[in-house]
Amino acid sequence: MPSSRPSLAELLHQPVRWRIVQALIGRTLTTAQLAEQLPDVAATTLYRHVGVLVEAGVLTVVGERRIRGTVERTYAIGSGASDAGEGGVDPDQLRTMFTVFVAGLAGDLDRYLSREEIAPERDGIAFRQTAVLLSDEGFTEFVTALGELLTRFAANEAAPGRTRRIVSTVLMPDG
Repeated sequence: MPSSRPSLAELLHQPVRWRIVQALIGRTLTTAQLAEQLPDVAATTLYRHVGVLVEAGVLTVVGERRIRGTVERTYAIGSGASDAGEGGVDPDQLRTMFTVFVAGLAGDLDRYLSREEIAPERDGIAFRQTAVLLSDEGFTEFVTALGELLTRFAANEAAPGRTRRIVSTVLMPDG
Protein backbone atom coordinates (compact mmCIF):
# COMPACT_ATOMS: atom_id res chain seq x y z
CA MET A 1 0.00 0.00 0.00
CA PRO A 2 1.61 3.29 -1.07
CA SER A 3 2.35 5.91 1.58
CA SER A 4 0.25 9.09 1.57
CA ARG A 5 3.26 10.95 2.98
CA PRO A 6 4.98 12.95 0.21
CA SER A 7 8.51 11.99 -0.77
CA LEU A 8 11.40 14.35 -0.18
CA ALA A 9 11.47 15.08 -3.91
CA GLU A 10 7.78 16.01 -3.85
CA LEU A 11 8.30 18.24 -0.79
CA LEU A 12 11.33 19.99 -2.28
CA HIS A 13 9.72 20.39 -5.69
CA GLN A 14 8.34 23.60 -4.19
CA PRO A 15 11.08 26.25 -4.67
CA VAL A 16 10.66 27.97 -1.29
CA ARG A 17 11.03 24.65 0.53
CA TRP A 18 14.14 23.85 -1.53
CA ARG A 19 15.64 27.21 -0.54
CA ILE A 20 14.78 26.72 3.16
CA VAL A 21 16.54 23.35 3.24
CA GLN A 22 19.49 24.72 1.30
CA ALA A 23 19.80 27.64 3.75
CA LEU A 24 20.08 25.10 6.58
CA ILE A 25 22.83 22.96 5.02
CA GLY A 26 25.50 22.63 7.68
CA ARG A 27 23.95 25.07 10.14
CA THR A 28 21.00 25.88 12.38
CA LEU A 29 18.79 28.95 11.97
CA THR A 30 15.75 30.49 13.59
CA THR A 31 12.77 31.45 11.45
CA ALA A 32 13.87 35.10 11.73
CA GLN A 33 17.32 34.13 10.43
CA LEU A 34 15.71 32.14 7.62
CA ALA A 35 13.67 35.24 6.75
CA GLU A 36 16.94 37.22 6.49
CA GLN A 37 18.32 34.54 4.14
CA LEU A 38 15.15 34.60 2.02
CA PRO A 39 14.11 38.28 2.00
CA ASP A 40 11.86 37.82 -1.05
CA VAL A 41 9.64 35.28 0.77
CA ALA A 42 6.68 36.63 2.76
CA ALA A 43 6.79 35.74 6.46
CA THR A 44 3.48 33.85 6.37
CA THR A 45 4.70 31.81 3.39
CA LEU A 46 7.98 31.05 5.13
CA TYR A 47 6.26 29.90 8.34
CA ARG A 48 3.84 27.71 6.37
CA HIS A 49 6.62 25.97 4.46
CA VAL A 50 8.78 25.53 7.56
CA GLY A 51 5.76 23.88 9.21
CA VAL A 52 5.32 21.48 6.29
CA LEU A 53 9.01 20.54 6.39
CA VAL A 54 8.95 20.01 10.18
CA GLU A 55 5.82 17.84 9.93
CA ALA A 56 7.53 15.71 7.27
CA GLY A 57 10.68 15.33 9.39
CA VAL A 58 12.83 17.15 6.84
CA LEU A 59 13.50 19.85 9.45
CA THR A 60 13.77 19.36 13.17
CA VAL A 61 13.51 21.82 16.05
CA VAL A 62 16.88 21.89 17.84
CA GLY A 63 16.18 24.77 20.22
CA GLU A 64 13.47 26.97 21.63
CA ARG A 65 13.52 30.22 23.59
CA ARG A 66 10.85 32.62 24.77
CA ILE A 67 10.88 36.10 23.28
CA ARG A 68 8.17 38.63 24.19
CA GLY A 69 5.47 36.04 24.79
CA THR A 70 6.25 33.91 21.76
CA VAL A 71 8.56 30.96 21.20
CA GLU A 72 11.48 31.32 18.80
CA ARG A 73 12.49 27.97 17.36
CA THR A 74 15.84 27.03 15.89
CA TYR A 75 15.81 24.51 13.04
CA ALA A 76 18.25 22.05 11.49
CA ILE A 77 17.95 19.50 8.71
CA GLY A 78 16.34 16.39 10.18
CA SER A 79 16.50 12.70 9.51
CA GLY A 80 13.55 12.96 7.10
CA ALA A 81 15.89 14.62 4.61
CA SER A 82 16.81 11.20 3.20
CA ASP A 83 14.47 10.04 0.46
CA ALA A 84 15.53 6.43 -0.01
CA GLY A 85 13.23 4.17 1.92
CA GLU A 86 13.69 0.44 2.50
CA GLY A 87 13.26 -0.37 -1.17
CA GLY A 88 15.35 2.56 -2.44
CA VAL A 89 13.97 4.73 -5.21
CA ASP A 90 12.46 3.73 -8.52
CA PRO A 91 13.50 5.34 -11.84
CA ASP A 92 10.65 7.88 -11.80
CA GLN A 93 11.46 8.97 -8.23
CA LEU A 94 15.15 9.27 -9.12
CA ARG A 95 14.29 11.38 -12.18
CA THR A 96 12.10 13.65 -10.05
CA MET A 97 14.78 13.98 -7.37
CA PHE A 98 17.40 14.88 -9.98
CA THR A 99 15.07 17.36 -11.70
CA VAL A 100 14.39 19.08 -8.36
CA PHE A 101 18.14 19.17 -7.68
CA VAL A 102 18.96 20.71 -11.08
CA ALA A 103 16.04 23.16 -10.87
CA GLY A 104 17.30 24.25 -7.46
CA LEU A 105 20.77 24.88 -8.89
CA ALA A 106 19.25 26.87 -11.75
CA GLY A 107 17.28 28.96 -9.24
CA ASP A 108 20.47 29.60 -7.26
CA LEU A 109 22.21 30.79 -10.41
CA ASP A 110 19.26 33.04 -11.31
CA ARG A 111 19.38 34.64 -7.82
CA TYR A 112 23.14 35.15 -8.19
CA LEU A 113 22.72 36.71 -11.63
CA SER A 114 20.05 39.10 -10.31
CA ARG A 115 22.61 40.79 -8.03
CA GLU A 116 23.54 44.36 -8.92
CA GLU A 117 27.17 43.35 -9.32
CA ILE A 118 28.45 39.92 -10.23
CA ALA A 119 32.04 38.74 -10.54
CA PRO A 120 31.98 34.99 -11.20
CA GLU A 121 35.74 34.48 -10.81
CA ARG A 122 35.95 36.48 -7.58
CA ASP A 123 32.79 34.87 -6.21
CA GLY A 124 34.03 31.35 -6.98
CA ILE A 125 31.37 30.38 -9.50
CA ALA A 126 32.55 27.12 -11.04
CA PHE A 127 31.00 24.10 -12.68
CA ARG A 128 32.58 21.38 -14.75
CA GLN A 129 32.44 17.74 -15.65
CA THR A 130 35.39 15.38 -15.42
CA ALA A 131 35.48 11.73 -16.42
CA VAL A 132 37.42 9.32 -14.22
CA LEU A 133 38.11 5.67 -15.02
CA LEU A 134 37.90 3.65 -11.81
CA SER A 135 37.22 0.10 -10.69
CA ASP A 136 34.43 -0.33 -8.13
CA GLU A 137 37.08 -0.37 -5.40
CA GLY A 138 38.75 2.74 -6.84
CA PHE A 139 35.39 4.50 -7.03
CA THR A 140 34.70 3.68 -3.37
CA GLU A 141 38.14 5.08 -2.50
CA PHE A 142 37.40 8.23 -4.54
CA VAL A 143 34.00 8.80 -2.92
CA THR A 144 35.48 8.23 0.54
CA ALA A 145 38.32 10.71 -0.09
CA LEU A 146 35.89 13.28 -1.54
CA GLY A 147 33.61 12.87 1.49
CA GLU A 148 36.56 13.33 3.85
CA LEU A 149 37.65 16.48 2.00
CA LEU A 150 34.15 17.96 2.08
CA THR A 151 33.73 17.05 5.76
CA ARG A 152 37.03 18.74 6.62
CA PHE A 153 36.03 22.04 5.04
CA ALA A 154 32.36 21.83 6.05
CA ALA A 155 33.53 21.86 9.68
CA ASN A 156 34.75 25.47 9.30
CA GLU A 157 32.79 27.90 11.44
CA ALA A 158 31.55 31.29 10.30
CA ALA A 159 34.25 33.91 10.65
CA PRO A 160 35.18 37.26 9.11
CA GLY A 161 36.48 36.78 5.60
CA ARG A 162 34.68 33.45 5.10
CA THR A 163 31.93 33.26 2.50
CA ARG A 164 29.39 30.45 2.66
CA ARG A 165 29.46 28.50 -0.59
CA ILE A 166 27.34 25.55 -1.61
CA VAL A 167 29.18 22.60 -3.14
CA SER A 168 26.96 20.34 -5.24
CA THR A 169 28.09 17.03 -6.65
CA VAL A 170 26.62 14.60 -9.13
CA LEU A 171 28.24 11.20 -9.57
CA MET A 172 26.88 9.14 -12.45
CA PRO A 173 28.13 6.23 -14.54
CA ASP A 174 28.63 7.03 -18.23
CA GLY A 175 26.68 5.04 -20.77
